[in-house]
Amino acid sequence: MSNVDFFLYLFSLLFGLCIGSFLNAVIYRLPRKIPFGASRSHCTNCNKLIYWYENLPVISYIFLRGKCSGCKTRISIMYPLIELTVGLFALFLTPKTLSAESLWNFFFFLSVFSCFLAIICIDLRFHIIPNVINIYLAILFLCAVVLKTSVMHWLGGMLLGALFPGAVAALFYYLKGVDGLGGGDIKLYGVLGIYLGPSGIMYNLTFSCFLGAFVGGILILLKVMDRRTRIPFGPFIVVVAFAQVFFPSQFDSFTQSLFSIH
Repeated sequence: MSNVDFFLYLFSLLFGLCIGSFLNAVIYRLPRKIPFGASRSHCTNCNKLIYWYENLPVISYIFLRGKCSGCKTRISIMYPLIELTVGLFALFLTPKTLSAESLWNFFFFLSVFSCFLAIICIDLRFHIIPNVINIYLAILFLCAVVLKTSVMHWLGGMLLGALFPGAVAALFYYLKGVDGLGGGDIKLYGVLGIYLGPSGIMYNLTFSCFLGAFVGGILILLKVMDRRTRIPFGPFIVVVAFAQVFFPSQFDSFTQSLFSIH
């Protein structure tokens, strides 16, 4: 490995760790509707301000031994785990050569991964998908495909992704009187349709529903929840979308082999 390659990988790792640190703030503040410019980072227990050297990704958590330097309250292990996850994924995305295209791909895929991770964390805890994340993803996807694909691909995918599950959710509400699918989930389907296109979003709808039913069935059998318990659906959508966005050829091969007629 040359010195240039070493520093490129090191930069990717450090940049990813910083993005992970920012993502922690997004995950904490967005669902609580806390403005990012309202206050500096502080301990949620004693309100002690967190100094810059206490806010270094992963390193500060180790240095502080996982506790607030003021009140000694335990800091959630999720903070360094998210930072490390994004950092390692950025390392995985490190471009082999520097060019405008490779830098765009690095920024695009790291941004999409970060949004997916934020959706999972927020939806699991708060059962919502913030509009600002869906809007940011929509902008990213439009920038990626609007000049490379037909209008039918991105516009058709967006409309199919939003209208089909929206109609199903409306019918379910009419028949049962309860929400079968959240508004954030429906918007997420529409946003993903921009990038995946009509056929891709239908695959996502199929597999995410199957995955949700499978996991929900297991949780019911294990008596972790009952049939009336609402489970966040965003993570199932994101897991399937992750495979479609980051491993498209493998996903296509899988679907072709699964649905092929012998």
